[in-house]
Amino acid sequence: MAPSSGSRNKDQQHPQWSNDRQIVNTLLDSQPTDYNLAELARLRIRYQNFPGARDIQADLDKVLSQWQLTEATLFEKTRQIHQTAQVYRGRGSQREDWS
Repeated sequence: MAPSSGSRNKDQQHPQWSNDRQIVNTLLDSQPTDYNLAELARLRIRYQNFPGARDIQADLDKVLSQWQLTEATLFEKTRQIHQTAQVYRGRGSQREDWS
């Protein structure tokens, strides 16, 4: 049975929205440090194609623009960061953070 057109267009609430909203607010007022770049990339991946959280998605785009980055450049930078440093060391690495 196909879903009704109403359910296809309904935005979902992401279970991590509240925590992520705080992180995004911080990123909007921050500089692109290694940690902040890693956080931006992580959230871009989490909310990519997510049917909802439009405010977070728009603000992630805004941060990219403020930092004068494209998504491809962001991901390239964060790949380099993760190869050379443990960005999340000492930040609760035992905690699971599923998308």
